[in-house]
Amino acid sequence: MTDIVLAANNGEIGGGEVMLLAIAEVLTEIGANVLVLGPEQPGGLVAAARERGFSTDALPCRGRAEYMLALRRWRKAHPEGVLWCNGLIPSAATAGMPERIVHLHQLPAGPQQLIVPAARARALATLVPSQFMAAKVRGARVLANWSPALERVLVPRGKGPVRLGFLGRPSEAKGIPVLADAMGRLRHRAPLRYFLRIAGEPRFVDARERVVVEGRIRSLGPSVQELGWMVTDEFLGTIDILVVPSVWDEPFGLVVTEAMSARVPVVVTDAGALPEIVGHDHPWIARAGDAQSLADVIAEAASALPAHDVVERAHERWAELFSPEVGRASVRSLLAALGLAPEERRVEQAKGAP
Repeated sequence: MTDIVLAANNGEIGGGEVMLLAIAEVLTEIGANVLVLGPEQPGGLVAAARERGFSTDALPCRGRAEYMLALRRWRKAHPEGVLWCNGLIPSAATAGMPERIVHLHQLPAGPQQLIVPAARARALATLVPSQFMAAKVRGARVLANWSPALERVLVPRGKGPVRLGFLGRPSEAKGIPVLADAMGRLRHRAPLRYFLRIAGEPRFVDARERVVVEGRIRSLGPSVQELGWMVTDEFLGTIDILVVPSVWDEPFGLVVTEAMSARVPVVVTDAGALPEIVGHDHPWIARAGDAQSLADVIAEAASALPAHDVVERAHERWAELFSPEVGRASVRSLLAALGLAPEERRVEQAKGAP
């Protein structure tokens, strides 16, 4: 019998789906039977889960509304086991049903806030990835995201032009327009000192925003290079400083912990949980939405390269708070607190058997 069903929020892979797969791996390692549930189309998440050897079930549907209906029907037909709702969509789709974990990877905004109480009804727990989110979602429990140990990036930082890097979804919320403005200021100070490399795809970005963002990127001319999707560690090996210029309330910041793991210097803004992730004593935190502040902090970080002391402290923080070992222990602790540890569940089932 499947013990834990992980229900996806989206069919394509974003940050929440990366964590779904990571959670599935940990649950399998500690002895739970895992099923990954998601839409048939788009099917990127289900395909990735299947490739990693997880049992999967793809629900035929077209669009979000049909997916939510299919999820609710599926759960009614398969009430056994615990349903781990990996996002607001599966949580809302199964509102009021028992034996659920509600896992919110983003802070509900606007009309979504009206859905949250019903989505959380009868849930065993509500999880969020940061203390920042826990302060906004009353009664939520923090299950911090974690990222794998990446190879130490050995590049001669501090010599030649400074290679800035942006990794993620190029969008307004992620701060691309502000970063473009900051680059303009940096180029004015030192025309040939700074270059920007952008890796990522505009998933979940509407057509209007894509035009705006692409226009801002093109305005930088030859000082910017768009690379599309890249493997994280490969990209981090090509830059001197990772810049995370977000202007929205970041619920976590997985790319930041990846850079911390790989000992890559990182500049962040004070948006959402980002200062919490790097630590409030991190030297390079700019004001969100302030291009002048971002340019000043980038210049300060560049002048400190190779910044061995800063990156070593950041790496130690990653190992202490955001490593896979910490994630594994946190999931174990969560399941034990909820009485859902695989060993305990099997004992309970054996006691209840005729």
